[in-house]
Amino acid sequence: MDDRRQESMESAVIAAVCGEVRGDFKSGRTRSLDWRLAQLKSIVDLIKKHEEDITEAVAVDMGKPSYECFASEIFPVKSACQLAIKNLKNWTAAVNVPPLLATLPASASMKPEPFGVVLIISAWNFPFLLSLDPMVGAIAAGNAVVLKPSEMAPATSALIARLLPLYLDKSAIRVVEGGIPETTALLQQKWDKIFYTGSPRVGRIVMAEAAKNLTPVTLELGGKSPVIVDSSSDLKVATRRIAVGKWGNNNGQACVSPDYVLVDSSCSTKFIEAMKDTLKSFYGENPRESMDISRVVNINHFNRLVGLLDDPNIASKIAHGGEKDETKLYIAPTLLEDVPLDSKVMSEEIFGPILPIISVRSIDEAIDIVNSRPKPLALYLFTKKDKVKEKVIAETSAGGMVVNDCCLHFLTTTL
Repeated sequence: MDDRRQESMESAVIAAVCGEVRGDFKSGRTRSLDWRLAQLKSIVDLIKKHEEDITEAVAVDMGKPSYECFASEIFPVKSACQLAIKNLKNWTAAVNVPPLLATLPASASMKPEPFGVVLIISAWNFPFLLSLDPMVGAIAAGNAVVLKPSEMAPATSALIARLLPLYLDKSAIRVVEGGIPETTALLQQKWDKIFYTGSPRVGRIVMAEAAKNLTPVTLELGGKSPVIVDSSSDLKVATRRIAVGKWGNNNGQACVSPDYVLVDSSCSTKFIEAMKDTLKSFYGENPRESMDISRVVNINHFNRLVGLLDDPNIASKIAHGGEKDETKLYIAPTLLEDVPLDSKVMSEEIFGPILPIISVRSIDEAIDIVNSRPKPLALYLFTKKDKVKEKVIAETSAGGMVVNDCCLHFLTTTL
């Protein structure tokens, strides 16, 4: 069978799936509060009964340690479900608002309603979380859902495709597995909302396809998340918390992982030495043998990261680490010292175990560097000075900010 005929058949199958889901939404079943609660409780039940299966699948895809899988994949989804179950009645209630004097004796109210049929395109780096967490919101709002898990995490994708029909309404909630052809076919359908997690490059494709039908889109994209460390910081505490946010967070393969550090020049040498000590205490003298660190997801990303390290402007800047093992998709936790600001490692999201550390002369210089680049997804600041904290908050902008820690906002379901 030639490729065009195969693609035509795949498109027809996907169009049929989408049509069935839309028909189910039109029946009105998903609007029911009872239906929504039943689906959310079923997700909690799925997690309770299959936590070991989820952990195993994520380990196959990412080499992610079990405790990290629980903290970053399982716990957040379960918490999101529980939060939605607790608040669903209030979230869905009509809100009365005062009418204009000229409209009296009329009353006025606002009633939340579902978009309709929602497409969720997930990412590979948190393959369970980024598939199920957006689904929790979509279901809570009364939508029907088609989920496309990432083909780059095949074990987790297969597990989700197997388990969801056993626990959730398989008429209104469907899973479509596959790669680029299936995603392309999905984007050619009419949706009422699209939620995409991934790279800015693919995000542009998603938005362009959505624009054809004026479909609203939520794009959760990556970026370079900086860390600012001022001279008042407790360096031992700072390095440990940065290391957890970087290498303890999917080995740097997370959109909110620290991407680079701007450290006051008066303590930059001490900071690097403290970070070396922290890495040794976390992962031992030979991190290659550690069971507490995820691996690079695949050979393409491994080669991309190796290319960053092999840049002639970067190779001489390695202050720690740099070892590589292609057979195990392993790159050691690597510190780079004072890399050029115009280098590739400072212009694209690293998404791996490499951390550039750049000395700055003042907090103003650090702020200028942050503001000279695209708005970061997250910004982290380590300081004991309230005036520094207030200054950075007032003079920078980011998707989220944490002071004296990293990534905690990611786990805070109330934010």
